[in-house]
Amino acid sequence: MDAMEAILGRRSIRKYTDQSVAEATLRELLAAAMAAPSAGNEQPWHFVVIDDRTILEAITRVHPYAAALKEAPVAIVVCGDTGVEKHEGFWVQDCSAATQNFLVAAHAKGLGTVWLGVHPDRERVGAIRKLVGLPASIVPLSIIALGHPAEHKEPAGRFDPTRIHVNRWQKK
Repeated sequence: MDAMEAILGRRSIRKYTDQSVAEATLRELLAAAMAAPSAGNEQPWHFVVIDDRTILEAITRVHPYAAALKEAPVAIVVCGDTGVEKHEGFWVQDCSAATQNFLVAAHAKGLGTVWLGVHPDRERVGAIRKLVGLPASIVPLSIIALGHPAEHKEPAGRFDPTRIHVNRWQKK
């Protein structure tokens, strides 16, 4: 699958088979995530890989949109390390880019994902931090449910030319 097909065809998948994700594939996806750009080449990301059913189930009790984790064989908590900040606050963009790289790479490999937002919701941040034992300087940005899809979704076709402005804001 080429890059444009992976980007345009990626969809949020919330239903998974019980097939596990190979360790080598997971490492490849994490390498794709870590290939993301970052402000000042700070690379503030950390990734907590969760395959423990007890923890996955616990997340569904503290995150209102995490039901997919009841089926997904693995989840990745994408975290930013505020302790290495050279450019305050940019860790959010950096870790978002890493999350998107992971999602697109997983789709290209035939896997399904869904991005579950954590930061900036303080309750979710606190609950996830506690569940996975994060130190104070590490902030959970997102959780990625990952697995072999048990559903198929056609590309969304979200291109909207009315959202494009050239040189200046143009009222449409």
